[in-house]
Amino acid sequence: MAIEGSKSETRDRPIRLGMVGGGVGAFIGAVHRIAARIDGEFELVAGALSSTPEKAEASGRALGLDPSRVYSDFRQMAIREAKLKDGIEAVAIVTPNHMHFAPAKEFLTRGIHVICDKPLTSTLGDARKLKEIAEKSDALFVLTHNYTGYPMVRQAREMVAEGLLGDIRLVQMEYPQDWLTEAIEQDGQKQAAWRTDPTKSGAGGSTGDIGTHAYNLGAFVSGLELEELAADLDSFVPGRALDDNAHVMMRFKEKNGVRAKGMLWCSQVAPGHENGLKVRVYGTKGGLEWVQADPNYLWFTPFGEPKRLITRGGAGSGAAAARVTRIPSGHPEGYLEGFANIYAEAARAIYAKRKGEAVDAAVTYPTLDDGIKGMLFVDACVKSSKKNGAWVKV
Repeated sequence: MAIEGSKSETRDRPIRLGMVGGGVGAFIGAVHRIAARIDGEFELVAGALSSTPEKAEASGRALGLDPSRVYSDFRQMAIREAKLKDGIEAVAIVTPNHMHFAPAKEFLTRGIHVICDKPLTSTLGDARKLKEIAEKSDALFVLTHNYTGYPMVRQAREMVAEGLLGDIRLVQMEYPQDWLTEAIEQDGQKQAAWRTDPTKSGAGGSTGDIGTHAYNLGAFVSGLELEELAADLDSFVPGRALDDNAHVMMRFKEKNGVRAKGMLWCSQVAPGHENGLKVRVYGTKGGLEWVQADPNYLWFTPFGEPKRLITRGGAGSGAAAARVTRIPSGHPEGYLEGFANIYAEAARAIYAKRKGEAVDAAVTYPTLDDGIKGMLFVDACVKSSKKNGAWVKV
């Protein structure tokens, strides 16, 4: 069973893809490459995989790239690829946060579509500058908040939009991990080192790294807009410059006469949790619960009735989930497929651009605006915590 709108229906040739970052040993770069090729919609043809020439060349060889299209400078790559007849049409940016803005700017200004890992940038100022640049470009900008690609997350969003939960009152989000319980960044652990460094990660630690995922997921499913928050951020590990735990209370903008409330907990010092992402949404007519560790299931409880289990591809699963489902129910889909769904949606939009057609309204992916909302969330959390948890407008 192919994903709806797969390559046979949408294209005549794959999208030529480049990559910035993601060289040998990089986790997220490998994830992006797998996601990009699952549906055969993209072909990786060029890369500035490292700023170190030797590592860039070795990474290019390992991926089978033409040596003439392996770069150690993303600016050189953007300039040359934009001039080539068969140059890249899109670029995936999979660098640490502080290296998102500059590459995105270079490629957007040359009309090359950008698929960027989250968070958007390391500073709110850069995020706003990037929006201005993107608005002047004809290129698309896709942010890989990959959890919005899961079929049952799409199912939950559809059910909320259809009013099955009534007016939303409560949104509960959490994302606990335990991998930073000890100061492994001081021992040179690469992933920990840049994520706990304000000059590379930005103002938020756990808030920027995983809190933005939880917040984005809650907003995506509920359809609500955040108005203000009160945050208590901690750096529990001695000597750590950025937060490794956050408790955040939220007030959303009024909708249908109801001003919903939310709570978010993100932590990287919670032993026993690996990637414990969860979202719960409660309205006047019922509630929903989705857990990333068991992603093919969505629990729905109409008020006063027994709890119901909706399975991916099973009875009760609707069109929104079906269009991003590849295989029959009972065969689990997970993290890589959810990530691939963002790439598949990006491909549909790029194919429409290629043909000069309007993008199908059903195509859904996180945008630059979603990225700015994430940056505003982090900025407000930091400001609130510095004011001893005072309420801060977002």
